[in-house]
Amino acid sequence: MDRLLENLKITVHGQLYVKDPESSDLGRRIVQQSITLIHDLGFENFTFKKLGALIGSNESSVYRYFENKHKLLLYLTNWYWGWMEYRLVFATAALQDPTYRLEQALSIVTQVVKEDSNFSHINEVILSQIVISEYSKSYLTKEVDTENKEGYFYIYKQLVVRLREMISAVNPKYPHAASLASTVLEGALHQHFLKDHFKSITDCGDKVTPTQFFTQLVFATLKA
Repeated sequence: MDRLLENLKITVHGQLYVKDPESSDLGRRIVQQSITLIHDLGFENFTFKKLGALIGSNESSVYRYFENKHKLLLYLTNWYWGWMEYRLVFATAALQDPTYRLEQALSIVTQVVKEDSNFSHINEVILSQIVISEYSKSYLTKEVDTENKEGYFYIYKQLVVRLREMISAVNPKYPHAASLASTVLEGALHQHFLKDHFKSITDCGDKVTPTQFFTQLVFATLKA
């Protein structure tokens, strides 16, 4: 099993990059160090010039892999959601009880992220913090409808579908499974942000985790 996971590759939409960063050492360093730099500076202050300086290469070398920093952010967030889907499928595939399967799924998509040794060039802990802080900037744009038609958000939407199906398996009569599933994914990001930056307007923190909150919310909703 370990050997199988070592060969696992998270597939990202091909139009998000000019050249697949997974195809070379430079490409992997671009991805690795862009995560560090966006986390340190924030997406607004991040530039390819600064990234080039960090990796000891020309700015133009970054453009050989990514058209612009928006496409790079989309690549990183797509990778994150693809990784999240892989974890969800891997952890729940053998579970037969719908309630227990949904509990495990909610735990995976809402808990604090731990580093995955199967992907050595990507720090999932730091990437998750970027997704919490910056993910909305990837789709709150004028081009969102066009990019959605191009399939840039397919991986994220597929994760919502998987969670929706698990919700429906617990209560097939519940009429809003898709809305509940997307609320969990978006809400988890928001609650993690609030507990770190706006503690006075959330109950999540040291005593109550986002996982506990959303597990209670989902199952109370499905029983109502």
